[in-house]
Order: sequence, then structure tokens, then C-alpha cells
Amino acid sequence: MDLSVQFEALQNEHQLNPYPSLGERKELLLALKKLLQSEAYSIAEAINEDFIHRSVEETLFLEIVPIINAINYCIKNLRLWMAKRKKQVSWMFRPASAYVVPQPLGVIGILVPWNYPAYLSLVPAIYALAAGNRVMIKMSELSNHTGLVLQSLIHSIGLEHYIRIIVGDVAVAKSFSALPFGHLMFTGSTVVGKSIMKTASEHLTPVTLELGGKSPAVLSTTMNKKYFKRLFMGKLYNAGQTCIAPDYLLIPAGWEEIVEAEFKQFISEHYPNLVNNDNYSNIINAHHKQRLLDLVDDATAKGARVVQLGEHKERINKIPFYLIFGVTDKMKIMQEELFGSILPILSYSSFMDAVEYINVHPNPLALYYFGENSAEKKYLVTHTLSGALTVNDTLMHVAIDDLPFGGVGNSGMGQYHGQEGFDTFSQLKPVLIKGLFSSGVFFYPPYGKLMRLFLHFIAGIKLRK
Repeated sequence: MDLSVQFEALQNEHQLNPYPSLGERKELLLALKKLLQSEAYSIAEAINEDFIHRSVEETLFLEIVPIINAINYCIKNLRLWMAKRKKQVSWMFRPASAYVVPQPLGVIGILVPWNYPAYLSLVPAIYALAAGNRVMIKMSELSNHTGLVLQSLIHSIGLEHYIRIIVGDVAVAKSFSALPFGHLMFTGSTVVGKSIMKTASEHLTPVTLELGGKSPAVLSTTMNKKYFKRLFMGKLYNAGQTCIAPDYLLIPAGWEEIVEAEFKQFISEHYPNLVNNDNYSNIINAHHKQRLLDLVDDATAKGARVVQLGEHKERINKIPFYLIFGVTDKMKIMQEELFGSILPILSYSSFMDAVEYINVHPNPLALYYFGENSAEKKYLVTHTLSGALTVNDTLMHVAIDDLPFGGVGNSGMGQYHGQEGFDTFSQLKPVLIKGLFSSGVFFYPPYGKLMRLFLHFIAGIKLRK
């Protein structure tokens, strides 16, 4: 079916019911929850098929469970979010009442990447639906199996009046982003995000861009060694194909051997026989596999010390994990988001040097700090700009439903999750209600001395002599 036809069908549904009740919204979210609970393995198996191999358990943990948690969270808070929000009225304009009403925007467009196709399609959709909208979701061309399964499941419970799942190639995605949505959300690369924003501007469509970039992890000299597992796990989930995975480490000078030994120990405990380990995910396709291997070759050619964990196999899209020491900004691994099983490691002489390095580079989607120094933590909070800051862990901030999630600068704009997600997909309409009396009569012409005295009284404007 033509994209514009599907868009118009949802737009017509919205016009028939532009403000779904609390009960209608909860019923819709509960229907999605029941669908996910009953078909979790079907979705996980489709994702596994798109990747050729990704652990079903990892998909259930990283995608399905967080989606269900988001539904529960929205249902719990929806009455409060939908309620009118009272605002103060200055004495000058009383008697009057003022409040804000969250109003649905209409049809929301969601462009989804391939790395977490269920989570990154359905969680934004949940917030958009909670806000009373209809939703069109364009799946990545690399997630066709997942897209077709989601499409079939939505159809099976009769929710096409609220949600449409679109599958197709890059050309379909370009046409999709040109539709006059009430709001358009894109998750993906900065380069594509800029193109999406340009296309959306033709209709003045507001956009939320969840992009990415190079998210650093700073290791303090005060770091507890127990935290290494949390750090490494954030890079091993989905073979590093996570927009908020640690993209590079900043470690104290002299810690190179410590980090290498800790990582090798971690792999031996949790991912023995790495490339053949069923818990270690494939790289999504041969193109991205080769891209990562080329980055390693470039770093090697430019003098980096590369530590390879696991054997390289030509016939599958898994790759070894690479620790890369002696890194410089001239290497390609420090010039683009890696999105894979490569971890560059830079050394710093002082904590302030590490902060300076972060600040002279584009704002990251996430920043991680491992250590127990309170002054260092506070300094990172106030003297770095990132989408989020997590202390002594990785990735977990995105699982806190009450925290907004989003980027800043090159890592994106706008936020979802939490009430901020509901508000992103709402028009926060200001409403002012006046009675018979209005103080505005004091500001009608003809103007004169009394007017000037009044302005002096309310604003301290000096009177002319």
C-alpha cells in the first residue's frame, strides 16, 4: 500500500477521535503488552534471523523486557501526564485561570535503525500512543524479518487503526521522512539525521534525533576494579552495536596492562571461545564486518598496538574483539562512531586532561565515569555536555524509565522516555480563561500621566521630569 495512503488512513482515524480518553489509551497499551508477552520469542527469533545470529536471551533482556517495562510505566503515570497543568497568573492579569493541556499531535513518524529493531520502534511508539497519537513506523531495510513479524502481529490484534509498520529500502525511508507528520523521530547516524531533518523541514515537521557519536568512558585512579565487568559488558552486548556503548576509554597513564589483563579475564569467564560463543552476537552484515576490520587495519598501519581476542573466521559475520592501545586522532577509529567490537584506549596524565579531550570533541550521547572521587564526579556533571552521564556503570541509564533519553549537539536533539517522552509527542497547549473583569482596560488609550505612573509602579520604569 502506498505510503501516503497509509498516512492518510491514520490521519483520518485521528480526526475521528483526536483526543482518545485515558481508558482508550490504557486499553491500547495493555493490548500491546499482552501481544509482547505472548509473542516475545517470535520477535526474538525474527531479530536472530536478521542478524543471522543474536542470542534470543539477549534480545529478550535488552529489547522485550524494557518495552514491557515502558508500557507498565506509562500506564502507571498516564492519568497524571494527561491532567491539565495549572500555571500561575500574575496579579496584573487576575482574575483569571491558566493551565496547559497536553494535546495529541496527530500521526507520528518513527524511523528505526537495525541494531535494536523492536525496542527502538516500539518504545517511541508507546510514548506516542500514550500521548494519544497514531504511529507509522519505518523499519530498517536490514530488519525485514523483524518488520514483517511486527506487521503481522499488529494486524493479528486489529491495531492498524493506531499503528502501521512499514518495510522497504532506503528509497522508502526517504519518502517516509517527507510525509507531513505531527512529529518525526529518527534514530541513527548523524549524517543521515541531518538529511532527515532537512527533508522534514519542507513541512516544518518537528523532529527528535537520537544519533550517537563517540561515547567515552573515563577511568579514574580511584576506580574499584569490580567495575571492570560493568564497563566491558556495556561493550560486549550486541557485539558493541549499541549507540550508547563505550566507544573509547580514557585511562590513567600506566594502566594499559591492568586494562588488558582485566579484559582478557572477563572474556575467559563470560565469553570463552569468543567467536564460537552463542552469546556473542554477529555483526549485522558482511559490509559492516569489513568496515570494522578496515578500521583495525588502519590503526595498525598508523602505529597502534592491537590486542586481538578470538580468532578471525571468513565465513561468518562475527569478528574477534580488538583492544587498541597507542591511539591517536589521526586514526579512523577516532574519527567515527565504531558500532562494533573495537575498543580504542587512550591514556591521560591528569583528570583535567581527560575532561579537556572530551570537551574538544563533539558532544557524546553518553559519558561514563568509573571512580569514587566526588570532586571528579561533580566536575563532569557541570563541565561536560553530553546526552547523559552514568557513574560506575554503562547503558543502564536508558533502562530507567523515569529518566529522559536523548542527545545534544552532534549526538541529537529532543528526548523521549519518562514524562519528557509523553511531552515530546504532545502539543502542550496553553489555555487562559478570563471572566467579566479585565485589567486590560487600564492599558487602553488615550494614554497619559496615569498610565506612566502605573508603568512605574508595576515595572520600576523611571518617570521623566
